[in-house]
Amino acid sequence: MNNKILVTGATGQLGTAAIDHLITKTAPGQVAALVRDPAKATALKEKGAEIRVASYDDTDALRTAMHGVTKVLLVSSNDHGRLFEQHAGVIDAARHAGVEHLVYTGTAVKDTEASPMSPMLQAHFRTEDHLKNSGVGYTILRNTMYLDVLPVFSGPSLLDHGIHLPAGDGKIPFALRREMGEAAANVLLKDAPTNATYHLTAPQSVTFKDIADTLSRQTGKTVPFSSPEPHAFQDTLRAAGVPEPGVNVLSAFVTDMREGRYDIVTSDLAALLGRTPATLADGLNEVLGL
Repeated sequence: MNNKILVTGATGQLGTAAIDHLITKTAPGQVAALVRDPAKATALKEKGAEIRVASYDDTDALRTAMHGVTKVLLVSSNDHGRLFEQHAGVIDAARHAGVEHLVYTGTAVKDTEASPMSPMLQAHFRTEDHLKNSGVGYTILRNTMYLDVLPVFSGPSLLDHGIHLPAGDGKIPFALRREMGEAAANVLLKDAPTNATYHLTAPQSVTFKDIADTLSRQTGKTVPFSSPEPHAFQDTLRAAGVPEPGVNVLSAFVTDMREGRYDIVTSDLAALLGRTPATLADGLNEVLGL
């Protein structure tokens, strides 16, 4: 019986993590990677993934890429201006090809109407509605904030200079992107779609002060945390050469963290992994190479 699994966004970190796990659990030739640029997919091909080429904007190429596919992991686009349209194109191509199960990676966030990221977040939820109404069997995975992005917010030298973010005492259940990719792969390896929504989070939320304190204990250094005024943070980013769109996006994410929009905690990630996710200390060791 054919059971071809196609992973979109396959050269990205989440897609690669899912493929790495799938390849260890499936027969050769069962995993396909959807990429825009095959020149960037050499490592995936060497691992045993079949390479299929299409962009989220190319309807004909998407339909061709779906040929013979039973299950799809739709890794969400990072083109925020066209996010819903691109996702809908993938879902429609999957329906046209007779795909039985599509797993979508959304975002675990609440109170979205008040968020400065509201248009992008609403596009995620529109995608979920489109998938539910598509007739394709589905599983929705709402991913929390990746612990892996900590250096993006705090800078690569955070162990020397500390964490300076206007995040206040906002709590976030950070989790490793690698484990979210593994969880998505485990869903695809099940026999049937669940037609359910899961929130993939750590088993507890932490503040950035908690992170700084944990790093201090692990390294023996004093890693301070301070929460500057948002405008001061933006000025610091500009002084560091961050382009204005990047300043706006980083500020918006930090606002959502400060105002508690990521503070959603469930046991779903643990259930899909079949084990407790990495602790904060272990995750920081992995992300920062401690």
